[in-house]
Amino acid sequence: MSTDHDWINNAIRKIEADYQRSADTHLIKLDLLCIDGIDIYLKDESTHPTGSLKHRLARSLFLYAICNGWVGPETTIIESSSGSTAVSEAYFARLLGLPFIAVMPKSTAQKKIKMIEFYGGKPHLVERTDQIYAESRRLATELNGHYMDQFTYAERATDWRGNNNIANSIFSQMTHENHPIPTWVVMSAGTGGTSATIGRFIRYQKHSTKLCVVDPECSVFHDYFKSGNTQLTRDAGSRIEGIGRPRVEPSFIPGVIDEMRTIDDAASVATAHWLESILGRKVGASTGTNLFGALQLASEMKQRGEVGSIVTLLCDNGDRYLDTYYNPEWVNTNIGDLQPFLSQLETFHTTGVLTTNLS
Repeated sequence: MSTDHDWINNAIRKIEADYQRSADTHLIKLDLLCIDGIDIYLKDESTHPTGSLKHRLARSLFLYAICNGWVGPETTIIESSSGSTAVSEAYFARLLGLPFIAVMPKSTAQKKIKMIEFYGGKPHLVERTDQIYAESRRLATELNGHYMDQFTYAERATDWRGNNNIANSIFSQMTHENHPIPTWVVMSAGTGGTSATIGRFIRYQKHSTKLCVVDPECSVFHDYFKSGNTQLTRDAGSRIEGIGRPRVEPSFIPGVIDEMRTIDDAASVATAHWLESILGRKVGASTGTNLFGALQLASEMKQRGEVGSIVTLLCDNGDRYLDTYYNPEWVNTNIGDLQPFLSQLETFHTTGVLTTNLS
């Protein structure tokens, strides 16, 4: 089959033009007097056109697939996702005039499903998280389409040495801060692609920054980090949408990580609620996972008498989760009591000390 260079050139031009129309995302400094000398920042990825960190990944995956010759003018795009990547890929598929199918668990937030449909994509729902892989491959074969497979290609589709990745953006924006080289960057893992990009960039630039990856319950990543066992699996998927996996994903690179922690799901949701009182807007529960890990590190730094900065990510807007993480009945049934962690966070806000047990 001959290569359609005109289509490829035009497709890449459209994606690059879309990028040029987008400004960089903000770096928000939290006002936390309780940890004087330790600054915490949130890289706000919710301001991308599709509202989440996954917009960067989707752009990279499309460019990677097009330049590899996997996607052409009539290719149906299939992706397995917990929602946010599918929303972003639906956006780029519409930009290029390509059909898009998102294979997702039925538990995916309804707002994400509606956003995929808004961009012209078709949700294809399965019962369990661990069914998305095989079903995506089946559809790609049946429709002669292309399975994007973010869980395999996320870590290689982004140029971690280049000047358009999230790590470069963070360090550039930190240049004029009190502590411009962060002591820690804290990141949760879904595919592992972003943590791989950040960890590689830190090493390539010879920074002293350490990377802490935080994992939700019902995820194998932390256990894999400790054991090295690539065959680990879990029967249940993560209750924190967008992060944590029931199997070890090819894009998760443990060698770039300095430390991992497991964060209780109730702590993740409670921290998202607590952050709303500081920012004045809702965030997703994965942001709560990130921030709770950052607050743990800040508390430990304070108790050791250290100063410095910690950067983590605001992954997406909480308005996507009004029927789940911001629905008291859903939280009570699926997550449990948030009050113990809300009390700990209030204590932290006063004292700068977060008294939690590490997993």
